[in-house]
Amino acid sequence: MKELIVASGNEGKIREIRAMLDDLGIQVIPMKEALGEDVDIDETGTTFEDNAVIKAETVMNLVHKPVLSDDSGLEVDYMDGQPGVYSARFLGHDTSYDIKNQYIIDQLKDAKGDERSARFVCAMALAAPGEETIVIRETFEGLINDKIEGENGFGYDPIFYFPPVGTTSAIMSMEEKNKYSHRAKALRRLYAILKEKQG
Repeated sequence: MKELIVASGNEGKIREIRAMLDDLGIQVIPMKEALGEDVDIDETGTTFEDNAVIKAETVMNLVHKPVLSDDSGLEVDYMDGQPGVYSARFLGHDTSYDIKNQYIIDQLKDAKGDERSARFVCAMALAAPGEETIVIRETFEGLINDKIEGENGFGYDPIFYFPPVGTTSAIMSMEEKNKYSHRAKALRRLYAILKEKQG
């Protein structure tokens, strides 16, 4: 495999994947560059895995090359797993994360200790012509913080508290994030699979 199309327009995500796969000699190409346009894919799945597969296979059928996609989000146990697969469009697509984060904190005002458990989930799908789609799922377990803290992350990072480090995901260094995060763990497994294929 010399080229891998990433079914995402998220530059941060593409940068992470490119850095991880660089030494395998795999060229990582954003979907827009491969297709010449942005494609709006209906994420109709009920799980992160479903949505990752939908995105990877839809783009693969357009480019006829290997495609990687991921679907990720936050599950809060006290809120029955919400926002889950609707993480990006929770409370409306155009609602700021400051509002979303404060809403979740407010929902958990009576929750104590382990009742505040939550996780980031990342499902990655690798679809290649004539091959069975590979699906990887990894999680990043933590708690919902009682306030918004940190500037380093994006999305729900400022309310996701990771006990082993003692801070929110938005305060953690990139090195710490790359050690523990859901996407980093999924990428490490993907790296191992691709290295085996190269071999």
